[in-house]
Amino acid sequence: MIHSKTNLLEPSPSYLPRWRGFNLLGKYSLHQPAFGSFLEWDFKMISEWGFNFVRIPMDYRLWIKDGDWNKINPEAFQDLDQAVEWADFYGLHACLNIHRAPGYCINLPPEPGNLWTDDSIQAICAAHWVFLARKYKGITSSKMSFDLINEPNGVDNPTYAQFVQKMAEAIREVDSNRLIIADGTEVGTRPVPELISLGVAQSTRGYQPMEISHYQAPWFKEGVGFTLPDWPLKKEKEIRDKAWLKRKWVDPWKNLESQGAGVFVGEWGVYNKTPHSVSLAWMRDQLELWKEAGWGWALWNFRGDFGPLDSQRTDVVYEDFDGHKIDRKMLELLQQH
Repeated sequence: MIHSKTNLLEPSPSYLPRWRGFNLLGKYSLHQPAFGSFLEWDFKMISEWGFNFVRIPMDYRLWIKDGDWNKINPEAFQDLDQAVEWADFYGLHACLNIHRAPGYCINLPPEPGNLWTDDSIQAICAAHWVFLARKYKGITSSKMSFDLINEPNGVDNPTYAQFVQKMAEAIREVDSNRLIIADGTEVGTRPVPELISLGVAQSTRGYQPMEISHYQAPWFKEGVGFTLPDWPLKKEKEIRDKAWLKRKWVDPWKNLESQGAGVFVGEWGVYNKTPHSVSLAWMRDQLELWKEAGWGWALWNFRGDFGPLDSQRTDVVYEDFDGHKIDRKMLELLQQH
């Protein structure tokens, strides 16, 4: 049963509320133990601390039978059903994202085939979205949205738009009212004007410059070679600062928004090896720019290496709270923006 305590503004493809929240990783990877599971405590505290949004990145391999992406196991969604119910109970918008889709994932290992060009794989991906659309039909778009594919890369805007159109049409055959969001191309950083006529909102990223956000990140091969960062960041003859962030990563998306697309920052954050003072200075500039732009955001993540809880930074004096370690300075910065 879905409770009803939400009072969120009704979003649309041309308007997204200033959602503020976190990515929750309870269905993020087939290798679940590394990322934990959904906990009611997370939803409760996100709400009590003044936030109103959770993005749920998901790995399709968690709900297929015998490794066959043609076979969806309906019994594999109990954890997601519970997460959706908790989100609604605590007044949080839930955005469902297929992070690893049949035929594409930004993370290793690579998926077999090519989602962008193979019609048969696109049909399989659409079937997974149709399943979710049917499952959650009736939950309003003020409470739930679908974020189609995480961080598309290796595809041009027109080809990507054709893919998004197929997914949107398949979803709308089942649920004509579902709010659909599509990440930008080039790993979520490039606006896609070709999507505006399709009636989907768009999601950008807030990881630039990578020298700040991914310093010493082991999964990002360039990150281990970065020098100890400062903010603003001097790179060759260029100063990367708040003005640079606005010019390079906000203004192009404001231009897209002026053409009729709702915009949201679906992921951002800074890995725990970047000095804390540098992390907070960079985060403050990002948050101020997005607040000025009227955009919402979802930090990667809540509990973990990027988050305000249990981040295992070595240069933070943590506050003990209910079995967790709170980075109070980071939490308060997020609450203020």
